[in-house]
Amino acid sequence: MSERLSGKVAIITGATSGIGESTAEVFIREGAKVIVAGRSKEKGSTIADRLGANAIFHRTDVMEEADIKSCIDTAVDKFGRLDCFFSNAGGLSKGTLETVTEDDFDHCMHLLVRSVVFGIKHAAPIMKEQKSGCILNNSSISAIRTHNGMYLYSIAKAAVTHLTRIAGEELGAWGVRVNAISPGAVATPIFWGGSERARTLSNEENARKIEKLTTNLAKATALKKAGLPKDIAHTALFLASDEGAFISCQDLVVDGGRTAMFHEPPPANV
Repeated sequence: MSERLSGKVAIITGATSGIGESTAEVFIREGAKVIVAGRSKEKGSTIADRLGANAIFHRTDVMEEADIKSCIDTAVDKFGRLDCFFSNAGGLSKGTLETVTEDDFDHCMHLLVRSVVFGIKHAAPIMKEQKSGCILNNSSISAIRTHNGMYLYSIAKAAVTHLTRIAGEELGAWGVRVNAISPGAVATPIFWGGSERARTLSNEENARKIEKLTTNLAKATALKKAGLPKDIAHTALFLASDEGAFISCQDLVVDGGRTAMFHEPPPANV
């Protein structure tokens, strides 16, 4: 164990499944103290117990600014500082160009953009006072290439990527780094309805879905293999560690070469 995050304190939202859970595992293994933030008390408490004394579950709905602030306050109260805030929580969107509703729009922007805005808002003052810190935002290749995600989801992730650059430029003078990670072709339960849907299925059903998804996603990458949550977790580790100390305002694409491949757009609906 190299303990690349020894002495560091991290908050990971959406940490009760998929990328967030894997990142919490990696961060703990590398010596960090971690706030496991998520909506499911049962799942979050189980994960925190499994990860040991350096992990604490904090029930956090990122749709609520007060929950985000409370989570950050808990990290500072318990551990005295905040070195990494990973805005990872998310979900898919509804609606198309011609069917989108006001509720579809508001829910997606609230979940995927507003939550990141308020994560930065409440993490930044603490990190500025420390004159150090790393904010990570989970974006997507949907932000940079068409036909890689749902309509509103793609718009929201593009906003997250641009927000990352703006925040990184503004906070850089205090030694605070802000970066985005854009996953692509990563096999997680989000493809069949997210962690809430996955919890309604048996372990065998989820395993079958992951196996099928992994096979299909592999066909869409230059490496001919699907990404796994641990691939994003290790990227987050690099950016949060001292090894990433000179990286800020960047969007790091982790997609097995997906965005480098040519894909014909679907035929026009005439």
